[in-house]
Amino acid sequence: MSITVEDKNRLMKEYATKEGDTGSPEVQVAILSSRIATLTEHFKIHKKDNHGRRGLLKMVALRRKLLDYLKGKDEARYTDLIQRLGLRR
Repeated sequence: MSITVEDKNRLMKEYATKEGDTGSPEVQVAILSSRIATLTEHFKIHKKDNHGRRGLLKMVALRRKLLDYLKGKDEARYTDLIQRLGLRR
């Protein structure tokens, strides 16, 4: 239910703000979005997995908090990120 190391490294390179960046809000949101998409597909098959659904809701809340933080710090980076990820406001 998690993403592979190769996918995670690809996301880090794609969304990094500078060389070696692994912890910026952009990278964290991109990784969380990938994990959320994977879990969403999982729940289409396993409808009664309520324990996993709780984890999904926690990830969605964490992504929302990171996006709110980024919006407060730099709105241009926020709008660029949600457009690149295809998220709605």
